[in-house]
Amino acid sequence: MKKRIIILGSVVIAVVALWSAAWLVLAGMVKQNIDAQALADGVTAPRFTCETLDVGGFPFRFDVDCVKARITSGDIVIDVPDIRASVRVYAPTHLLASAKGPLQLTDAFTGTRNTVAWSTLEASVRLDNWRIARASVSGKQLVWSDTLMGETVIAQAPLAEVHLFDIPEQHDPQRRLAALSGYLLAENVTYPGITLTDTKAEVQLELSGLPDDVRNWGDPNLLPSMQQAGGALKVVAIRGTDATSTLDAQGELKLDPQGMLEGQINIASSGVAERIGPLLAEPWRTLVLGTPGADGAYSNQLNFRAGGIYSGLVPIAALPSLYPAP
Repeated sequence: MKKRIIILGSVVIAVVALWSAAWLVLAGMVKQNIDAQALADGVTAPRFTCETLDVGGFPFRFDVDCVKARITSGDIVIDVPDIRASVRVYAPTHLLASAKGPLQLTDAFTGTRNTVAWSTLEASVRLDNWRIARASVSGKQLVWSDTLMGETVIAQAPLAEVHLFDIPEQHDPQRRLAALSGYLLAENVTYPGITLTDTKAEVQLELSGLPDDVRNWGDPNLLPSMQQAGGALKVVAIRGTDATSTLDAQGELKLDPQGMLEGQINIASSGVAERIGPLLAEPWRTLVLGTPGADGAYSNQLNFRAGGIYSGLVPIAALPSLYPAP
């Protein structure tokens, strides 16, 4: 009996020692991969740096704590005081993350300086065989401000959520293609610039033709591959409401072989044209929202084709190709 206890104890000690060594190796790999993001040029690929980077959570989690995170992409620099992410050993495909604000965004080209503050900002990403099963970001007490000269509130909302869901019935395992459904909700939004208060915004989108392995999303040929696969962005519904106005939009956009957007977006609104004067002056307001009918409601169709945006048949803007033509 005593011999069995000694053998069992030795096995337990060996397992603990082996897992401890494995955890340290894996934690080192996680830290090394994050540190490698600092080597990006910040132009062709965003550069991500941390003033302090720690990996903890032994023995059953990997907790990453990035203090004073900075993301640089071209002229844009984003600073976040603290970003934390955690993966549990027994659920390695489920990532949980949170961030402390305020986020500071600086654009060296335009000279703008903005901050976004929040009381809580949390994210969750769950994968199924390297395909996104669900991804969510939720923020509470969000305040977006212009801080170039003093601090001016641009917009705020007590709650905003963004969710992505896999669409299983559109998964094509033979072609390794997947589709995602996206949902955005912002409640009780206030926008002092155009006196919007108690506004609710909902957006429902579907994106098809995506690689079903998220590790391939960084492929520089991602957009051409999606175009060849017949991928499309379907605007299922965009709806914004407040006490006196409504805005609805729906449509579908694709890419042509030259990387140009093609498709239509239908817009219907009531009370919006009278509210957005400070943001969209004439004739652009009419070109985007259309003209009112007998009931005072506006409707219009925006067409995308051959590198341009058309209000009905009237060209209003040019758009560049999203990728070099073959």
